[in-house]
Amino acid sequence: MKELWTLFLTFARVGCFTFGGGYAMLPVLQKEIVDKNGWATEEELVDYFAIGQCTPGVIAVNTSTFIGYKRKGILGGIAATLGMVFPSLVIIMLISAVLKNFSSLPLVQYAFSGIRVAVAVLVVNVVIKMLKTSIIDYLGAVIFIIALITGILFDISPIYIIIASALFGILFKKIRSVNNV
Repeated sequence: MKELWTLFLTFARVGCFTFGGGYAMLPVLQKEIVDKNGWATEEELVDYFAIGQCTPGVIAVNTSTFIGYKRKGILGGIAATLGMVFPSLVIIMLISAVLKNFSSLPLVQYAFSGIRVAVAVLVVNVVIKMLKTSIIDYLGAVIFIIALITGILFDISPIYIIIASALFGILFKKIRSVNNV
């Protein structure tokens, strides 16, 4: 029961950083999950991010569910998920109660402009960290460049780019292992 409570509280702390959505939470998740608690390695966390992005729902919530499940099974997944969404629910209820009356104030608009900039910085930071741990060989770099160019130039759903990247990775690793044997 103590570890379930710890999962809930840890992910509730992470969930307090809801401005900007799931990507804004990724640096906080990395510090809490990898650095502080040792519940996953950086590589595992990158894998959880990737799977969390591919599955329906918010990436941070999906990631919390995976980690909670890894730690304490179904109850751990539930505790971590509830911890992640609880602050959002409270914050949304509080903001919706007062924001309607104050949203037109310049101070509030400036605050949200600053928050958007800070979230962009957090997302760029996560991208750089993920690049360092994800592109480990020439093949990864090639797949990254092709996926990046495809995503920028064409109006293709990200899920197709992810599936194609996975298939290319599998195919080229299979070809490489056949040629090396």
